[in-house]
Amino acid sequence: MPKTLKVGVIGVGGIARTHFPGWVQSPHTEMIAFADVDAGRLKQAGEEQGVSLLYSDPKELLRNRDIDIVDVCTPNMYHTPLTVAALQAGKHVICEKPLAPTPKDVQKMIAARDKSGKLLMTAQHFRFQGSAQALKAELDTGLLGDIYHARSWMLRRSAAPTGAGFILKQHSGGGPCIDIGVHILDLTLWMMGNPKPVAVAGVTQDKLAHQKGAFSMWGGNIPSTFDVEEFAAAFVRFANGATLVLEVSWLLHHKTMGEDMQMWLYGEKAGAHWPDNELLWANNDTKQLMNMQLQRAEGGEPHARECVAFADAVANGKPSPVPAEQSLDVIAILDGLYRSAAAGKEVRLNY
Repeated sequence: MPKTLKVGVIGVGGIARTHFPGWVQSPHTEMIAFADVDAGRLKQAGEEQGVSLLYSDPKELLRNRDIDIVDVCTPNMYHTPLTVAALQAGKHVICEKPLAPTPKDVQKMIAARDKSGKLLMTAQHFRFQGSAQALKAELDTGLLGDIYHARSWMLRRSAAPTGAGFILKQHSGGGPCIDIGVHILDLTLWMMGNPKPVAVAGVTQDKLAHQKGAFSMWGGNIPSTFDVEEFAAAFVRFANGATLVLEVSWLLHHKTMGEDMQMWLYGEKAGAHWPDNELLWANNDTKQLMNMQLQRAEGGEPHARECVAFADAVANGKPSPVPAEQSLDVIAILDGLYRSAAAGKEVRLNY
């Protein structure tokens, strides 16, 4: 009988609850331990999931030799120390996005991974949506030709989180840029074939969050302690000559209710739009503009699917489904955006 992989989850509020079903669904895994600094939340999660090993200190969880996989679901600024410690303890690690707030932190994780010989994956769940995987499969055939430009945005209207883990830089490392920008940026780079970024010109704004009575549809008034950006935009250049325009916001006066997440890819042979999965090209022989929409292929809740995919990779000796090197490129761009905004000019990416 193949070994059942034992899973320990660090941080059991919020996003962790979208991971639990994946560990239950996987034929390879069993959750056996939770860790969280909030005693009430820890107890509740343990009771709901039937997990009896509960730790207030994640170091105690990492000392448990029975655990094979650690799932890090804490605020951003705690990803690196916990992931490095888990790898050093001989565990495979899946870590919530962003993998880390800075390129140097990601490089520390990669070094720990290489030394341990274990797998490390970033939980970029949008890659596991059926529509994203359907489009990626088509792009990998070379359907668009060389992709030379992309436009991506993830915009919310009055929908900022209000918890300290998101809006205080000491916990999060940044605002929507690093919270949701990491989603659409990772997805776009993946669709483009992960070209190497070389330069970023970026801006950040906080025009709305500090207005009197500023509120969020997600949690009432925005706390006065809010000290991250609410909007960010960037122009990115890549080593192969391709370019990308990125826009992200939690509060923009934008015509949407909820979230508007879109990507446009422009290639020498055709263009593509996600999430509609529409392909666009010109037939030069007949002088016609051509449009085609892929049939969307849904395949289950993506947070769960990413956990199932990681368990399968560990169990069967496969590569990480989302390699840390690709996350390093994502974080280098976002870090460059922040540095460019502070400097008021384009910055080179040397990492």
